[in-house]
Amino acid sequence: MDILSLFIVIPVLTILGITVCRNSRQVKWVAATGMGLQLINSFILIILFLMERNAGNTAEILFAKDVVWFPSLNIHYFVGVDGVSVAMLALTSIVLFAGVFASWEMEDLSKEFFIFLILLATGVFGFFISLDLFTLFMFYELAVIPMYLLIGIWGSGPREYSAMKLTLMLMGGSALIIVGLLGLYFNSNPSGGQYTFNLIQISKLNIPHNTQLFFFPFLFVGFGVLGALFPFHTWSPDGHASAPTAVSMLHAGVLMKLGGYGCYRVAVFLLPYAAHQLAWIFIILTTISVIYGAFGALWQKDLKYINAYSSVSHCGLVLFAILMFNQTALNGAIIQMISHGIMTALFFALIGMIYGRTHTRYINEMGGLMKVMPFLGVCYVIAGLASLGLPGFSGFVAEMTIFVGAFQYSDVFHRVVTIIAVSSIVVTAVYILRVIGILLLGKVKNKNYELLTDAKWYEKLSTGVLILAITAIGVAPLWLSNMIHGGLGPFIHKLMAVMS
Repeated sequence: MDILSLFIVIPVLTILGITVCRNSRQVKWVAATGMGLQLINSFILIILFLMERNAGNTAEILFAKDVVWFPSLNIHYFVGVDGVSVAMLALTSIVLFAGVFASWEMEDLSKEFFIFLILLATGVFGFFISLDLFTLFMFYELAVIPMYLLIGIWGSGPREYSAMKLTLMLMGGSALIIVGLLGLYFNSNPSGGQYTFNLIQISKLNIPHNTQLFFFPFLFVGFGVLGALFPFHTWSPDGHASAPTAVSMLHAGVLMKLGGYGCYRVAVFLLPYAAHQLAWIFIILTTISVIYGAFGALWQKDLKYINAYSSVSHCGLVLFAILMFNQTALNGAIIQMISHGIMTALFFALIGMIYGRTHTRYINEMGGLMKVMPFLGVCYVIAGLASLGLPGFSGFVAEMTIFVGAFQYSDVFHRVVTIIAVSSIVVTAVYILRVIGILLLGKVKNKNYELLTDAKWYEKLSTGVLILAITAIGVAPLWLSNMIHGGLGPFIHKLMAVMS
């Protein structure tokens, strides 16, 4: 068993273990054990990957495994990783492990809840290791479909509406992706022979420019729907607000990253000419996402909606940076995906814990919570400071890298959109500090809140893991940046060839 296939096997075995559990306590411990092993597996992968690189292994893909799956269509189980993939696997493992403990009080259909949650994560893990486009899309669908049930059954508020809206919009994006992938497949044999879904082989082809221009929008918009690309982002706030805590954590922290990763790994990497020619259109749309999301968060009163619109803004920065087509900005895009994934998972975990005690998410109904819940209050402040880009946390590293890379262009268009995007930092600081002031400081508005208890051990474990990750990246980002840097080499080389 290769180490990458373990990322699929461990969740599947965990799901099988959950099915034979007799009560919710057993379910939780089996889920926690399985996801703990997955977290350890991701750390082992990081160590092995860094050892290979330090030993001088400069191969584009490491730990590759290629097994013919469906010969007549030349579909393979083809997996492998570079530095970017390793980082995304680690992000998923961290958020999922924290999400299990954030859902420790789940009693209603707990067996089914954890099965669907881990099934969703299985799709995410498979997506990040897949190098066959058919297999990649299969895991993509596996990650998206359980969201409908997780929100529709265990969600709150208008959960049926939110679940249906999310599912329909993401399925619409999937339809666009299918068209794009089939376009790549049927243009993968210019010299004759068998068609292929092999991502590495397709990346070495010179696909005709007109073909690229036709299929690129299908792929970029299709993945961009999940990455909250304007104006296809409207599913995100409603989906976040109605989802249960762990689902919101995984949804915003990991699932939305499939959109950014797909735009980077599939759309831009495989169709570089079209990406370069059409970039200005999508740069405008991503800039709107960044600003619109920030101002949307500014006017919200519901904690989940604030974080949901904030996610639209931060994920917009990821797509914005990918379209800058230089090493610095792309490095920042990947770090931003990881930073935002951990940071927003922390936010949603804390919001769920606060809601479980106060039974409200409206900030104007709360106040002075720092006095009664000091641990959760401090954690919320840390999450807020990371979100607004305070030095010492991961958000600062990601955003500064993006803006430095974007500002390298001297033409008016790139400078103007970069300045507009940078202004989102100010808006972010305003709504983050406003929420902290209203929510945590001042007098306790409701006397019943004075009897509330602070975080329990499993809540401290969940938030502590996420805070540790945010701080580790913020204080010592070079190891992550260097690991990602090598994976971006082939990507940059292709883009430079097109742009020169």
